[in-house]
Amino acid sequence: MRSRRPLAVIAAVIVSAAGLGAASLAGSQSTDGMGKPNRAGNWGSSAEKAMRPVAPNRVDIPWFQLLVDQAPPGSTLKPPPGLYAGPVLVDKPLIIDGGGQVTIDGGGQGTVFVVDAEGATIRGLTLQGSGDSHDNDDTCLNVRGKHHLIEENRLTDCLFGIDLKQADYNTVRANHITSKPLDLGLRGDGLRLWYSHHNLIENNEIVDSRDMVAWYSDHNIWRGNVGKRSRYSIHFMFAKDSLVENNQFYDNSVGVYLMYTEHIDLRNNLISHATGAAGMAIGFKESSDSEISGNEIIYCAVGVGSDISPFEPGTTLRFSGNRFAYNGIAVRFTSEMGGNILTGNSFEGNLTDVIQMGRDVAGKNEWRHNYFSEYQGFDRDNDGIGDTPYEQYAYADQIWIETPAAQFFKTSPVLELLDFLERLAPFSSPELQFKDPEPRFNKPEKAART
Repeated sequence: MRSRRPLAVIAAVIVSAAGLGAASLAGSQSTDGMGKPNRAGNWGSSAEKAMRPVAPNRVDIPWFQLLVDQAPPGSTLKPPPGLYAGPVLVDKPLIIDGGGQVTIDGGGQGTVFVVDAEGATIRGLTLQGSGDSHDNDDTCLNVRGKHHLIEENRLTDCLFGIDLKQADYNTVRANHITSKPLDLGLRGDGLRLWYSHHNLIENNEIVDSRDMVAWYSDHNIWRGNVGKRSRYSIHFMFAKDSLVENNQFYDNSVGVYLMYTEHIDLRNNLISHATGAAGMAIGFKESSDSEISGNEIIYCAVGVGSDISPFEPGTTLRFSGNRFAYNGIAVRFTSEMGGNILTGNSFEGNLTDVIQMGRDVAGKNEWRHNYFSEYQGFDRDNDGIGDTPYEQYAYADQIWIETPAAQFFKTSPVLELLDFLERLAPFSSPELQFKDPEPRFNKPEKAART
């Protein structure tokens, strides 16, 4: 049976390896598979056991894999501060704590770090320099298995950041992730869940990446994360029974998008400056039975965009206590089936509060006790409810509602004049967009978050 060397000796081995020089270290390692760790090690596929990497991608610095191999299962590895080479495979329960002073460099090839075990902790590492192959899912941190803790790591110059593949009951907390400096569509996902369930994604910061995604992944919690300057803050597809709360998403193309998804609870999130041609804070595509409450949606092209949602018969989408402020369009429903319930929301300073596609379908959605800054009624009995219903009609708006390309001219002098004339003396019947029979009269006491 092989003896287990103390960690101090292990560290000495690594330091000694660094002193060998590039030529000596390269001569001591097989070069088979160098530059192709993903393909050789099945790192792009979670259906097969990850194979041990055969050589480092850089030979001028110590190989971190040697430390991992020498550490006993269940032990704590605190490597000496410094720069190490990847790729690395952790295939046993192990606590690795870099203390914020350990960097592992993938040398711009393949995946930098893989966890394929149960009950591992990866903390305080900087992982950098993955490859740039989408076919191989080149990633800074590929996670498989259950009951891992991934926290306080910094991932930079990654194609994909953290990639959970068939990985359940894990905690991913307080990591900072940035992608490679590529065009938005060419970046990888900062954080991806694929067939991964019951995970906690908490207090991470994803900046200048592509998406955070949850595909075929159920019963996950996304809490306290920050996303900036990416495409989708979170993109759900065929996912359900998840909680998204207290996140902050700024300057992304889309905030949270639900596609073929149900039973999602979105609450107390701040989504700001989702602008551009496809800018949208919260989007639904054939999704059903979800709660959207207490969110602040400000300065977005579209606050809520709903396409054929709710999709399942007999289900609803329920919006309550949300603040829609200074958006181009606060809420846009393209479905003519109805099933949306909006209660106690606040609409402030939007260019357009609501767009409802279709004719004679406004009554299929339910509105009550919402606040509208454009409401011009009175509250003579001081009960907090307007004395008359709030109704919004589309006049000249009907042009660009039915012909989307005409929206380019929205707020132009010609359309503004046409809208004024239509309201003054309509020569066609305006289309009712929605009716709140009991609008809230006083503005809710809720300060904007920064």
